[in-house]
Amino acid sequence: MSPTSRTDPLVMGSFSRPDGARHPHHPRSYEITDPAEADEVRAVRELGRRLAAAAGPDLFACSCGDDDGTLHPTPESHRLLDPLSPDGIPARHRARWAAAAPGALREYAGALAAGAEEPAPPRGVPLSVVFGWLGAVRQEPRDAAWLLAERAPVRLLAGAATMELAWAVRESDRTGLEGAVRFFAGEEFTTRHPKRRRVPDTARDLLLRHARSHRPGDLAVLERRLLRAPEDRIRRS
Repeated sequence: MSPTSRTDPLVMGSFSRPDGARHPHHPRSYEITDPAEADEVRAVRELGRRLAAAAGPDLFACSCGDDDGTLHPTPESHRLLDPLSPDGIPARHRARWAAAAPGALREYAGALAAGAEEPAPPRGVPLSVVFGWLGAVRQEPRDAAWLLAERAPVRLLAGAATMELAWAVRESDRTGLEGAVRFFAGEEFTTRHPKRRRVPDTARDLLLRHARSHRPGDLAVLERRLLRAPEDRIRRS
């Protein structure tokens, strides 16, 4: 009997390979919300149940079993759910994420999606573009690329000087301000030395205004962490 399409997401757990290899950016768990992909998983689960009943466990181990945790691993489920499988569902999620990146950041995103741990950052990309990339990240659902979506922009922002970040805030649209607030309220900024948290008033006011209207949960953190600069002077290098 063919699997029936449903709208509820499948929550997938960890995946163990016999050789211990792993994709460096694969989350511990992720969701499959696409109905066609969910049906693929349900189909291999059904196949696994039948094979397990007929011949016992296979050599592969993965979290492709029933919702109650019963495992029915098969070579097909290994191909479909292995994060390192080039045509598996995790690879599809990462490829879709990379294809949706801003043009100037697509090569960098593609390298991360392919499994590079520390690819060279792109040159000449305005930080306002990176803020926009982070701001476009949706909190839900969490697919197999969500770790990349949250961490990749932050990797590019974390090493920038505060004045460069402040200038980028001035150049950002609403989506960029969304990403900027998320970055300035996050650990990568708030753990900096106090001298590196001094933000000129113009950029500070833009961040606080956006947080007040759109991300009130971050407002208290920003008010506490965004220290005032001695003067509102931002220079482009």
